[in-house]
Amino acid sequence: MKRIYTLILIFCITVGFSQPPAGYYNSATGTGLTLKTQLYNIIKNHNDQGYNAIDNFFTSHDIDIYYEDDNTILDPYSEKPAGADAYNYQPDQANDICGNYNSEGDCYNPEHVIPQSVFSQSAPMRGDAHHLLPTDGRVNNFRSNYPFGVANTLVSQSGITNPTTNGSKLGSNLNSGYSAGYSGTVFEPIDEFKGDIARIYFYFTTRYQNIIANWNSYAMFTPNNSGTVIAQPFLNILLTWNIMDPVSQKEIDRNNDVYQYQGNRNPFVDNNNYVSMIWGAPLDMEDLDLESVSVYPNPAENHQVNISSGFHLTQLQLMNINGQIIRRIENPVSKSSVYTLDNLPQGFYLLKITSDNKSTVKKIIVN
Repeated sequence: MKRIYTLILIFCITVGFSQPPAGYYNSATGTGLTLKTQLYNIIKNHNDQGYNAIDNFFTSHDIDIYYEDDNTILDPYSEKPAGADAYNYQPDQANDICGNYNSEGDCYNPEHVIPQSVFSQSAPMRGDAHHLLPTDGRVNNFRSNYPFGVANTLVSQSGITNPTTNGSKLGSNLNSGYSAGYSGTVFEPIDEFKGDIARIYFYFTTRYQNIIANWNSYAMFTPNNSGTVIAQPFLNILLTWNIMDPVSQKEIDRNNDVYQYQGNRNPFVDNNNYVSMIWGAPLDMEDLDLESVSVYPNPAENHQVNISSGFHLTQLQLMNINGQIIRRIENPVSKSSVYTLDNLPQGFYLLKITSDNKSTVKKIIVN
């Protein structure tokens, strides 16, 4: 067990990734639940456009200019970041919007990341674009109102494959490691969008902290709680996903678009430090099946570190302490099973090391 996230708490600084208006967060000066309340006061009272307006938002702003760059609808439950999607939806084709569906690939509709049943389909939650995503209708139905987690033993359901065409899956939660403490059925998106989901939850529990304690029972929320709100182990899952999948350009752009649309922002996209300042860091966790990986020298010498691994590595991501990706290397080349990162600027970093679908995160100091 390793304390791989302590650095985030020790070296928190304020950096805005998106473009909030000058002074937007001036009153966000506290820590813990005080900070959460300060952020609530900043983002509350947004201009609710209503649920029926969201399709027009999707066709204007949830467009794939990041992966295939083909201007189709960007659906996190069908998008394959490293290859061709199994199907696509066109923003100018009204019949791509559900309607009726039988199979995955028939049509898309609005996915409420926080299920509507939690807040009884009430406004303004039902139409809040920050937690509405365009997703395949059949997969949306497949996900249902299950909580998010780490799917282990998969469950079957007629009319859909599991995992879905991009690898999203439904199954019993892996009751060990960073997801220990829950064994019920969960839905797991692919790694590319796990951080997106986490930051949506942090936004939602902040924006609605004044009423959330009165909502219906939901596994991911602590009953009658308007403070931390998110229940263990789901808090630990979301905190871990927030680190594993840092803020992306897609999220930055969407945050700006939603601000123009309804007049409030997701603070945890603008400044990801707010997550650890309110909820802390993930509980100690074992490296994800990559125990033989070592990074040396650390602190780095001559702005260079080596990564020794008995596994073939498929990706290296160097992130600053705010979660911003500084360098990403796909299929890095090794020499005698040693990978080298050089020309590293001075600072404190997190290095995400990936082998196929397994990852670990290491702390790096460059003097």
